[in-house]
Amino acid sequence: MTEFICHQKEILAIHDAMDVLSGKWKISIVSSICYYNKRRFSDILSDVNGISNKMLSKELKELEMNKLITRTVLNTQPVTVEYNLTEYGKTLQTIIDDLAKWGIKHRKMITGRE
Repeated sequence: MTEFICHQKEILAIHDAMDVLSGKWKISIVSSICYYNKRRFSDILSDVNGISNKMLSKELKELEMNKLITRTVLNTQPVTVEYNLTEYGKTLQTIIDDLAKWGIKHRKMITGRE
């Protein structure tokens, strides 16, 4: 019975994590910021192929609300906005690296090339 409770707790934790990171774009957005340390809106827009301005704005707000990223408005002309991972957001680095490694292996397994 203890094992069942432990696994239920882990499954619930995975569900909670997926609530924060789910969707077509969030992992790609976090990865863009993660690999480059800080990114402007237009940088992320070009990194995340196929995302619209409106969707990127929505996803960034949700990531900020969940304390994974910070939004900094710089006093420039025109105004520049930069996005960074929070210290908490940086805890996703290992997960993102592992996911990328798995994706490379999976692509190679399916297509025969990297």
